[in-house]
Amino acid sequence: MSSNLKYSVSLKNAQQDAITTKLGASCLIDIMSGAQPAGPDTALSGQTVLATLTGNATFAPAAAGGVVTLNAITNGTGTAGAGAGTVATWFRMKTSGAVAHIDGTVGISGCDLNLNNTNIATGQTVSVTGAHFDNAN
Repeated sequence: MSSNLKYSVSLKNAQQDAITTKLGASCLIDIMSGAQPAGPDTALSGQTVLATLTGNATFAPAAAGGVVTLNAITNGTGTAGAGAGTVATWFRMKTSGAVAHIDGTVGISGCDLNLNNTNIATGQTVSVTGAHFDNAN
Protein backbone atom coordinates (compact mmCIF):
# COMPACT_ATOMS: atom_id res chain seq x y z
CA MET A 1 0.00 0.00 0.00
CA SER A 2 1.32 3.47 -0.86
CA SER A 3 1.37 6.43 1.47
CA ASN A 4 -0.27 9.81 0.95
CA LEU A 5 0.22 11.51 4.30
CA LYS A 6 -0.71 15.18 4.48
CA TYR A 7 -0.21 17.30 7.57
CA SER A 8 -2.13 20.31 8.85
CA VAL A 9 -0.27 23.60 8.98
CA SER A 10 -0.46 23.58 12.77
CA LEU A 11 1.22 20.15 12.89
CA LYS A 12 3.88 21.25 10.38
CA ASN A 13 4.59 24.30 12.53
CA ALA A 14 4.86 22.15 15.67
CA GLN A 15 7.25 19.76 13.89
CA GLN A 16 9.41 22.65 12.74
CA ASP A 17 9.33 24.34 16.17
CA ALA A 18 10.69 21.08 17.59
CA ILE A 19 13.90 21.80 15.64
CA THR A 20 14.38 25.00 17.64
CA THR A 21 13.73 23.16 20.89
CA LYS A 22 16.00 20.22 20.05
CA LEU A 23 18.99 22.29 18.88
CA GLY A 24 18.73 24.74 21.76
CA ALA A 25 20.72 27.91 22.23
CA SER A 26 23.89 28.58 20.26
CA CYS A 27 23.86 25.45 18.12
CA LEU A 28 26.96 24.64 16.08
CA ILE A 29 26.97 24.44 12.30
CA ASP A 30 29.86 22.58 10.69
CA ILE A 31 30.36 23.46 7.03
CA MET A 32 31.73 20.33 5.38
CA SER A 33 33.44 19.06 2.24
CA GLY A 34 33.17 15.52 0.92
CA ALA A 35 30.20 13.24 0.50
CA GLN A 36 27.19 13.91 2.68
CA PRO A 37 26.49 10.81 4.81
CA ALA A 38 23.12 9.09 5.01
CA GLY A 39 22.08 11.33 7.90
CA PRO A 40 23.17 13.03 11.12
CA ASP A 41 23.27 9.69 12.97
CA THR A 42 26.00 8.50 10.58
CA ALA A 43 29.57 9.08 11.76
CA LEU A 44 31.89 11.16 9.62
CA SER A 45 34.26 9.20 7.41
CA GLY A 46 36.75 11.23 5.40
CA GLN A 47 34.75 14.47 5.35
CA THR A 48 36.47 17.68 6.39
CA VAL A 49 35.12 20.49 8.59
CA LEU A 50 35.85 23.70 6.64
CA ALA A 51 34.35 26.12 9.18
CA THR A 52 32.17 26.07 12.28
CA LEU A 53 29.53 28.74 12.80
CA THR A 54 27.40 29.41 15.88
CA GLY A 55 23.65 29.84 15.77
CA ASN A 56 21.81 32.59 17.57
CA ALA A 57 21.01 32.12 21.26
CA THR A 58 17.40 32.09 20.05
CA PHE A 59 17.64 29.68 17.11
CA ALA A 60 14.51 30.81 15.27
CA PRO A 61 11.13 32.44 15.75
CA ALA A 62 8.03 30.27 15.70
CA ALA A 63 7.47 28.44 12.42
CA ALA A 64 4.90 29.80 9.99
CA GLY A 65 3.34 27.86 7.14
CA GLY A 66 5.46 24.82 8.04
CA VAL A 67 8.71 26.76 7.59
CA VAL A 68 11.26 27.72 10.23
CA THR A 69 13.58 30.58 9.25
CA LEU A 70 16.75 30.84 11.32
CA ASN A 71 17.79 33.97 13.21
CA ALA A 72 21.23 35.45 12.58
CA ILE A 73 24.17 33.04 12.55
CA THR A 74 27.60 34.21 13.66
CA ASN A 75 30.24 34.25 10.92
CA GLY A 76 32.89 31.55 11.02
CA THR A 77 36.45 31.31 9.77
CA GLY A 78 37.88 28.77 7.35
CA THR A 79 39.82 26.13 9.30
CA ALA A 80 43.20 24.65 8.43
CA GLY A 81 41.30 21.79 6.77
CA ALA A 82 39.98 24.25 4.20
CA GLY A 83 43.37 24.61 2.56
CA ALA A 84 43.47 26.91 -0.45
CA GLY A 85 39.78 26.96 -1.23
CA THR A 86 38.02 23.65 -0.69
CA VAL A 87 34.42 23.44 -1.90
CA ALA A 88 31.74 23.20 0.78
CA THR A 89 29.18 20.54 -0.14
CA TRP A 90 26.96 20.13 2.94
CA PHE A 91 26.49 21.08 6.59
CA ARG A 92 25.88 19.32 9.88
CA MET A 93 23.94 21.15 12.59
CA LYS A 94 24.34 20.05 16.19
CA THR A 95 23.65 21.19 19.71
CA SER A 96 26.25 23.22 21.56
CA GLY A 97 27.07 19.87 23.21
CA ALA A 98 27.94 18.45 19.77
CA VAL A 99 24.97 16.09 19.30
CA ALA A 100 24.18 16.06 15.55
CA HIS A 101 20.55 16.54 14.46
CA ILE A 102 20.44 17.97 10.91
CA ASP A 103 22.45 17.48 7.74
CA GLY A 104 21.66 19.52 4.64
CA THR A 105 22.87 21.12 1.45
CA VAL A 106 24.99 24.25 1.17
CA GLY A 107 25.36 26.56 -1.79
CA ILE A 108 25.16 30.18 -2.85
CA SER A 109 21.38 30.05 -3.33
CA GLY A 110 18.50 27.60 -3.37
CA CYS A 111 19.96 25.31 -0.70
CA ASP A 112 19.07 24.50 2.89
CA LEU A 113 21.91 26.77 4.01
CA ASN A 114 23.18 29.49 1.68
CA LEU A 115 26.69 30.89 2.11
CA ASN A 116 28.49 33.95 0.82
CA ASN A 117 31.04 31.63 -0.85
CA THR A 118 31.32 27.85 -1.10
CA ASN A 119 35.06 27.89 -1.94
CA ILE A 120 36.43 28.13 1.60
CA ALA A 121 40.09 28.89 2.28
CA THR A 122 41.96 28.87 5.57
CA GLY A 123 41.28 32.12 7.47
CA GLN A 124 38.44 33.18 5.15
CA THR A 125 35.24 34.59 6.67
CA VAL A 126 32.29 32.28 6.12
CA SER A 127 28.84 33.89 6.31
CA VAL A 128 25.34 32.50 6.03
CA THR A 129 23.20 34.55 3.66
CA GLY A 130 20.02 32.55 4.20
CA ALA A 131 18.67 29.43 5.82
CA HIS A 132 15.34 27.77 6.31
CA PHE A 133 13.87 24.33 6.75
CA ASP A 134 10.45 23.40 5.53
CA ASN A 135 8.06 20.52 5.88
CA ALA A 136 6.53 20.05 2.46
CA ASN A 137 4.11 17.26 3.40
